[in-house]
Amino acid sequence: MPKSYDQKLKILYILDHLQKNSHEDHPVRAAELIDMLKKKEISCDRKTVYSDIAALQQYGVDIITVPGKNGGYYIASRSFQLPELKLLIDAVQSSRYLTEAKSRQLIEKLCDQVGEHEAGLLKRNVYVSGRVKSMNETIYYNVNDIQEAISQNRQITFRYFDWGMDGKRHYREKHYLASPYGLCQDNENCYLLAYSERHGITSYRVDRMTDLQITQDKRIPCPDLTGKAFTDHANKLFQMFAGDSVDVKLRFHKVLLNVVVDRFGRETMLIPDGPDHFNFTVKVAVSPMFLSWVIGFGDKAQILYPQSVIDECKKLCQQAMSHY
Repeated sequence: MPKSYDQKLKILYILDHLQKNSHEDHPVRAAELIDMLKKKEISCDRKTVYSDIAALQQYGVDIITVPGKNGGYYIASRSFQLPELKLLIDAVQSSRYLTEAKSRQLIEKLCDQVGEHEAGLLKRNVYVSGRVKSMNETIYYNVNDIQEAISQNRQITFRYFDWGMDGKRHYREKHYLASPYGLCQDNENCYLLAYSERHGITSYRVDRMTDLQITQDKRIPCPDLTGKAFTDHANKLFQMFAGDSVDVKLRFHKVLLNVVVDRFGRETMLIPDGPDHFNFTVKVAVSPMFLSWVIGFGDKAQILYPQSVIDECKKLCQQAMSHY
């Protein structure tokens, strides 16, 4: 067999072909691999294919050999199973902070993890066009730079904008300086939780950040955003709106049990209150978004304590009613 540079790529071509074309119901025959290599001007015989398959199996690739006339080879286990990839694709598809172009790129990369037949099944129900998506193409790089700043324990600077009635970006006058501590998702958007000397602990929509730069200044220490405290703080927020952290006691109808567990977790202590209601106490950042969340359940939800939060809720209702 003549030696050539392409001969060194032969085993990689075999692995790639098996990843894209083999399946339990469609094993790839040795003859098919030989024909594939021939099209790439790489000469090969059955004995060499058997040897390469054995080498891949020894390396750890889970290649199953199917004996018999219609037998062949297929990859039995992959980095991701179809249900796992479907979940990841659904997450990319629904993420508002990813642009349409970036969503399509990520979905293509995820589909490359399985064979062409399975990839076709995954793509069949992918709908990206027409969804509300970010128009900020730099978000992907923002996330990377933020993670890099956190790993280097550095502060960042950036510009921040709001959308105007004209559909254009309107930048706030000043540059922001903040100590980044972590990224989290809420309401299908990606937020940076950070600390700044001017605003204290605050959140920023990553898709509304531009011109992000990592500075040489060390981050300002913030114990409330470090370790488990970061998760605890994020869980108190409603759509990332800040507010005073308060223990609030609520009374909900039992039909809202799933809502409470989904929002606050299974560890929340639920105390029966009559045949149809239950009480619970949670620490939340009291903001208009939290109050609106409670109000949205109508007569099935009630704030019991403290009185200051009850008064804020009444005020918000009165302000809303004044428009009708």
